[in-house]
Amino acid sequence: MKSRDHLIRLKRFQVDERRRRVTQIESMIADFSRMVVDLDREIASEEQRSGISDPNHYAYPTFARAAVTRRDNLKRSSDELKDQLDEARGLLGEAQDELKKVETLDGRDKMPAMEAARPERDMGMARLARA
Repeated sequence: MKSRDHLIRLKRFQVDERRRRVTQIESMIADFSRMVVDLDREIASEEQRSGISDPNHYAYPTFARAAVTRRDNLKRSSDELKDQLDEARGLLGEAQDELKKVETLDGRDKMPAMEAARPERDMGMARLARA
C-alpha cells in the first residue's frame, strides 16, 4: 500500500506542477497582451504628435518604429505561448486522467478491507438493536 500512496502523491505532484505551468503561461500571455495594448497606445500617441502615421515615411518617429517592432515581437511571442499553452493543457489533462486511474485503483484496493470490517460493524448494530 505504501507504494500506491507514494504513486498517488507523485501523480498529485505532477498534476499540481502542470497546473502551475498552465497558469504561468496564461499569466505571461495576459502580460504580453497588456504590453501590446500599451505599445499600441504609445504608437498612436507618437504618430499623432508627429503627424506622420506611415511607417515607410522617411520622417516616421524612431520611437514609434521601435515600439512597432517591439509590439510585433510580443504578438509573435504570445502566439508561440498559445501553442505551448495548448500543449501544457493537454499534458495537464493526461496527468489528471492518470491520477484518477491511480485513485480509482486505490479505492478498489481499500473496498475489500472496508467490506471485511462491515460484518463486525453490522453485528455490533444487531446487538444494540436487541438491547
